[in-house]
Amino acid sequence: MRLGETPAGEAVHRHVLTSGRLQVAILTLGAVVQSIRLADGTEVVLGLPTVEDYLERSRYFGAVVGRYGNRIAHGRFTLDGVPYRLARNNNGHSLHGGERGFDKRVWRAEPDGERALRLSYLSKDGEEGYPGTLAVTVTYRLDGAALGIGYHATTDAPTVLNLTNHSYFNLAGGGDVRGHVVTIDADHYLPVDEGKIPLAGPPAPVAGTPFDFTEPTPVAARLDGAYDHCYVLRPGGRMRVAEPVSGRAMTVTTTEPGVQFYTGHLLDGIATPYGRQAGLCLETQRFPDSPNRPDYPSAVLRPGEEHVSATTYAFEDCNRL
Repeated sequence: MRLGETPAGEAVHRHVLTSGRLQVAILTLGAVVQSIRLADGTEVVLGLPTVEDYLERSRYFGAVVGRYGNRIAHGRFTLDGVPYRLARNNNGHSLHGGERGFDKRVWRAEPDGERALRLSYLSKDGEEGYPGTLAVTVTYRLDGAALGIGYHATTDAPTVLNLTNHSYFNLAGGGDVRGHVVTIDADHYLPVDEGKIPLAGPPAPVAGTPFDFTEPTPVAARLDGAYDHCYVLRPGGRMRVAEPVSGRAMTVTTTEPGVQFYTGHLLDGIATPYGRQAGLCLETQRFPDSPNRPDYPSAVLRPGEEHVSATTYAFEDCNRL
């Protein structure tokens, strides 16, 4: 269905996928996951009702962010000896692709039955300061009570790339996520400065710190539940979120080396309709500022190569209630 249009007159459509255990609504604007509704009727992601809301009141709710998700220090990097300058849209740094990243672009949709949707976008050379024309596809697919997201990209010139989905989850269907219990299979995390840029040096051990989620831990147990940090996942590492009151749970698996764990503590309920800690994010990805950190897993994509990654969100007890 047509949801509306952008100020430039681009039509924005809403597509609904269903598996019998999940119903997922996806927008062509930003490849946004607008809704994930469980079989018991519970809505478990934060969404907005209109195109205008997503353009003016969103904090990347449900969007695919890029060309580079997370932060690049001071909005600059050098690739093959060539310096590049990006928009500094977050405390002097570049965040989630710049002023008009992938979250604000209209994607082309190709439905594949009731359970899958393929979205594509062509990011032109120089868009938001990034080199190379990049062809990106994101495929959403339902399998029972699981939502899979597959990412694919190619380029005609060397570039940097970090794609992720920025959904905010709340398994209670309302209230805040301070009581959600989180497990992250990660022995290390990236300490950051005040601008959320990783500090020099290797990843730090989580053991003995407030950042240790190797055992199930309530969000609010430490640091007042205020997290916005990248974790270095173990090979095949998983993340799990459980909501003890309802008994609902979600397991996240990914091919990516890291996950940004953000607990929505910067939501204010004013500029955006959701208040503090209304949802939490598990943004599977490469590491922040990787283009400036040769010691991190590479985020460089070159002609002839393919960027391929996948993340799955599997829900439990979806039809128990």
